[in-house]
This record gives sequence, C-alpha cells and structure tokens, in this order.
Amino acid sequence: MKQYFKGIGKVKYEGPKSKNPLAFKHYNADEVVGKKSMENHLRFSVVYWHTMKGGGTDPFGPTSVYDRPWDSSSDPMQVAEDTMRAAFEFIGKLGAPFWAFHDRDIAPEGDSLKESNERLDRIVKLAKGLQKDTGVKLLWGTSNCFSNARFSHGAGTNPDPHVFAWAAAQIKKAMECTVALGGANYVFWGGREGYSSLLNTDLKHEQEQMARLLHMAVAYKKKLGFKGTLLIEPKPKEPTTHQYDYDAATVLGFLQSHDLLDEFSLNIEANHATLAGHTFEHDLTVASAAGKLGSIDANRGNLLLGWDTDQFPADLYSATHAMMVILKQGGLRPGGVNFDAKVRRGSVDVEDLFHAHIGGMDAFARGLKVAQKIIDDGVVGDFVKLRYAGWRKGIGAKVMKGQATFDDMEQFIHKNGEAVPTSGREEWLENVINGYL
Repeated sequence: MKQYFKGIGKVKYEGPKSKNPLAFKHYNADEVVGKKSMENHLRFSVVYWHTMKGGGTDPFGPTSVYDRPWDSSSDPMQVAEDTMRAAFEFIGKLGAPFWAFHDRDIAPEGDSLKESNERLDRIVKLAKGLQKDTGVKLLWGTSNCFSNARFSHGAGTNPDPHVFAWAAAQIKKAMECTVALGGANYVFWGGREGYSSLLNTDLKHEQEQMARLLHMAVAYKKKLGFKGTLLIEPKPKEPTTHQYDYDAATVLGFLQSHDLLDEFSLNIEANHATLAGHTFEHDLTVASAAGKLGSIDANRGNLLLGWDTDQFPADLYSATHAMMVILKQGGLRPGGVNFDAKVRRGSVDVEDLFHAHIGGMDAFARGLKVAQKIIDDGVVGDFVKLRYAGWRKGIGAKVMKGQATFDDMEQFIHKNGEAVPTSGREEWLENVINGYL
C-alpha cells in the first residue's frame, strides 16, 4: 500500500527529557491519571478538514500553498480515496483514537444531490474498512452547509425554503453516514446561520426556522436508531456579523425556548469562545453547569487578530483550566478533545502536521495531570466551598430552599446590620495555579 508519510514511524511516548521532535513528551496513552488512562480521559480526535484538506489559506491568501502527495490526481474521486487512505495512515502513526469529518471534506459535491450522495457512499465504504483495519473510530460527523453559493444567506436560517430543504437533505445524508461509521456524536455548527444586516432580516422567523430544522434532526435521529449525542457548536460571528449560536449561554437559552434542551449538548471551541469575548474555560463552565458540556474543539486564536485562526493549542494555563472543568464533570464521554486546528500557512511540510498534533496532545496531557493534582489536593476546591459556606446554613439555606421572602431579607438586615467584606483571594489563587505549573 502506498505510503504518504514516508520516513515517519509511529509516534511514541519518550518522556519529558526526549529531544525527538516526533515523540510525545507528556502524552502517555496508557498512563493512569485519577481512575482512567490518558487515552480514555482525552479521547483525542483528528479533524479531516484542516489536517487533510487544509491548504494554508487565510483572508489574504485564498489559494492553497501546500503540495500534498494525496492531492495529485486529476480525478476528484481518486483524490478523495487517496486522501482518506492518507488520513488513516496519519491518524494511525499519531496514535489518536478518533477522527471527525464534514461531508464535503471526504467526498466532493456532485452536480446533483443524488450524485453527491453516491460519492459519499463510496468514500464511507472505504472509511469503514479503514476504521476496521486500524481500530480508529469516528468521534463525530457533520455537514458543510456554508461553502456552496446556495448557502450565502445561511442554511437552516435562509429566507428561501428551497435552500432550507437543501440543507435538511444534506444533513439527513450526513447523519446516515455518521451512523454507518459508528459515530459517537453528530455536530451542528452554524457556518452562516446568522445575519449580516438587520435591515433585511426577520430575526425571530430565522430562529424559528432553525428550531424546526433541529426538531427534524431529532426526529430523524430517532428514526435511524442513532444512540449518539447531537451537539451544537457555538460561534459568535464570522463570516456573518452575528451568529444565532453566539456562545454557550445563548445556545442554552435558544434550546430552552424551543423545547430542544433535552435533545442536545454543546461542543465548545476555544477560538469561538475568545471571539465571543470569553475565555475557553468560561464557555466550558457555562455548558458544564447546565449539564450540557458534551465535547470540545481544542485550538486557540490569536488575540491580536480578529478572525478564527484555529491555531493548535499550546497554552498550558488554558489546557489546565479546561481539564479542571472536564474532570469535575466526570469527563467528556461520548465526546472528546477534537483538534479543530490547522498548521500555519508557512508550515508546508507534512511533518509539520505531526509536530502540531504532538504539541497539542502534550499540552492537554500536561493540563490533565496538573488539573487532576489540583483537584486531588483540594486547595482551590476547599477555598471555593468555604467561600459559599453561608449558603448551607441559616438565612442562606432558607433562600436556596425557596423558603425566604423579601420580608425575611429585610428582617435579617435589621437584626444583623452591615455585611463584612471578605477577600476573594484572586491573586493567591493565581499563585497557587502557578505553583502547580
């Protein structure tokens, strides 16, 4: 069988002292942290779109600059097959247990929906065989309802019901492909589900349309017998001025108001959180507090730039804070840590794909170990518990049980007078985290 990553063997764990750029320094898949192995905690996933189909494009360079050995045929379906084989070679050598795809990444769109579906069936059959041969599993599938010109004004939120029907039909097939490949989840993310101008937009109508699309998806999930999780990935903007799935809190409110909260969880992306003006751990915490943190996209943005740069995660503080949230809720299963990230435009060698993923996996492995130690030691948790101790007794407990009134509050103040300020100890807590890192 043809090799696309010649000269690169299986990436192994060699420890922190290793100087080998193609070895893990911290990610040891079999190492037990807490009660689970690193592999089971992190459930790393390689994305198909950036890793295999990315061309190094950016807002000022829309043309591909990479020369990939799997992208040389003049036959688009041969390219699709070669790319799928290359993907599984890469994932196998990297040692990641999962992958993820958009429908239009794995198979090129045809001249009709029928032809597009037939192309997908051909590539899904190949992928199913490669999954069996390698043991790699599908974390999730999704549909690209944003690149084609028909989706210029959105897909599920498009003012034209003809386009809405296209999106629904395309998502139907993508869900079928996900089920055929044994996917653990199916993701919805609004590439263009928002508005550019309120002058030409019926916002209420568009949100109701989107809700109808999601209700259709729930019904079809049940018809398929799909036991996986339906996920929504928040994103605040780009390319639209405003996206309806702005952040975790917005999505949760949308799901609640449209009677969909029981059917969906959230897939939180770091770069999308920062574009919304939040930290990664903020949106993770909001989703987790609602019992709706299902999976994550591990990447980062450049805070000096204004677009979704999708860089590989390298910030140990961010990874540690993220893993603290994930560990506290007991993990991500059936979700995982999905590298929705791409190498930089100038990183033109296929070896750079390995360097990027190794770095990201090591960063989250270190974050996992540090987060587990912080939780085990209990210093931060004990302080937070103490800070809210007043709500477990007296007037605080009465409020939380729903037994207090405004009259009770007034009487309490008359009796107890002014509240005594207490320190939040922010600087000390930051020093504590620094001590672990």
